[in-house]
Amino acid sequence: MFYAGIDMLFSILFPILFLVVLGMILYTIIGNISTWNKNNHSPRLTVPATVVAKRTEVSRHHTDNTMAHTFTTYYVTFQVESGDRMELTVSGSDYGMLVEGDIGKLSFQGTRYLGIRAELNIPVQFDKSEFTGGKLIEN
Repeated sequence: MFYAGIDMLFSILFPILFLVVLGMILYTIIGNISTWNKNNHSPRLTVPATVVAKRTEVSRHHTDNTMAHTFTTYYVTFQVESGDRMELTVSGSDYGMLVEGDIGKLSFQGTRYLGIRAELNIPVQFDKSEFTGGKLIEN
């Protein structure tokens, strides 16, 4: 008698739980396809922008008791001439090359980062003797 109640409860809850998980998976897939499609139909723009902030998001996924995978997502916030800011996902190598305060021409398509071309050239001052083996050579 007691087991009959558990069987009935399981036969009701399992399909509901299955449909909820399936719905979450479908919602994620449809959302990603929608974003991809919107980005593909957006124009490619190149505008002057400044790097104003950087951040990372680290997520861990445990597959079992012995294995864990870590994923890092890199974000950079750009400010355009109008004062508007946009946060775009960038690759790890681009994240490492960008510094807050960098100025350049930002290329993007919707929410997809395409790249940035530096525009600001700052002269670097150095001691010439560092490159001539300690002997100062005058030009």
